[in-house]
Amino acid sequence: MKRIILLAAAALIACGAVAQTNETYPSYVQVTGSAEREIEPDEFYLAVTINERDSKGKISIEQQQREMVSALKKLGVDVAAQLKVSDLSSEFFKRKTSVATARYELRLGSAAEVVAVWQALDALGISEVAIERVSHSRIRELKEEVRVEAIRNARQKAATLAEAIGQQVGRCFYIYDPNSDVTPRYYGNSLQVRSVVFADADYEAKELPLDFKTIRLEYSVQTKFVLE
Repeated sequence: MKRIILLAAAALIACGAVAQTNETYPSYVQVTGSAEREIEPDEFYLAVTINERDSKGKISIEQQQREMVSALKKLGVDVAAQLKVSDLSSEFFKRKTSVATARYELRLGSAAEVVAVWQALDALGISEVAIERVSHSRIRELKEEVRVEAIRNARQKAATLAEAIGQQVGRCFYIYDPNSDVTPRYYGNSLQVRSVVFADADYEAKELPLDFKTIRLEYSVQTKFVLE
């Protein structure tokens, strides 16, 4: 019974809101504007894992780390700014032997750098390299630009519809933006990319598939414009 009363009350409120809108703006057009943009990432985040098991315990984590840092510097990587430790751990087995593992996050600026770094690390025997994610250094700014494009698209749609019936659009009195923080849509996935990029040491970055290089940003807004 209580549920029925609540539903009835909600219906009355909704009807009241519609009636008020129709009374204030007896003639209006409601449209949804949308926009999207594809961008090429300029930030590639790699997960690099160094494990003593790869060398059967013959090369320590510290030595592998020094060799890795040296190789990265030769490639022009700013190690202090682009490389950080994400995890350090030790695993203990029945024989009380300790196998150390170190995990790092490496930020690179191009697909060509990704390939060059993988080749260098692979030559050192560091094979656990994976692309965690890609992004853009201006991602927030680009998101806002696409959001603005979406509202402009809504007004253009409204103007086109109004013109079709011999009217014009006036002020916008309602905007609903459901996009709290749109996450970029990535084509493909890192596992697929990894298998393509790292399958051949001679693979060139310029041959990377389009789904690896582009990020799609999508926004939509709901609007209501007065018809004049």
